[in-house]
Amino acid sequence: MTGKYSFQYVENAVIRNSDLHTKDAFWHSKNVTVEDCVIRGEYLGWYAKNLKLIRCKIIGTQPLCYCKGLILEDCIMEQTDLSFENSEVHATVCGSIDSIKNPICGEIYADAIGEIIMETDRIDPSRTKVVCGPVSKAVCVCA
Repeated sequence: MTGKYSFQYVENAVIRNSDLHTKDAFWHSKNVTVEDCVIRGEYLGWYAKNLKLIRCKIIGTQPLCYCKGLILEDCIMEQTDLSFENSEVHATVCGSIDSIKNPICGEIYADAIGEIIMETDRIDPSRTKVVCGPVSKAVCVCA
C-alpha cells in the first residue's frame, strides 16, 4: 500500500503481512495491532494509543512519538532517528536504533543504539530502562 495518512484515527484494527509505504501512518490510532509488516515513512504512529507492532520492520524518521501504551515485539528499526519522543513504550528491537529521544517511561531493548537523548528538564530518565547488547539478545527472537 502506498499513500499518505494511512490508518489515521483508525480504531480496533489488526493488520498483517502487509507492505506499507506511507507518511504519518497510524496517527491518533487506538487499539491497533500490526503483525509481520514492513512500514516505511515518516512520523509513524504519532499520538497513537495502544499500538502494538509485532515482528515489523520500521523504516523512517521520527517514528512512534507521543504514544501511550506502545508495544514493539521483535521489530527491526532502520533509519529511525529521534524515536519514541514523549512515548510510553515497551520495545524489543532486533538490531540497532539510530537514536532515541525523551521517552516518558517504559523499557527499550536493542542490540545497539546510536544516540540516547534524555533531556532532564523535559522527562525523568529514571522512568525509562534502556538496555543494549547481550541482554536484548536474550529477549529478542527475530529470525
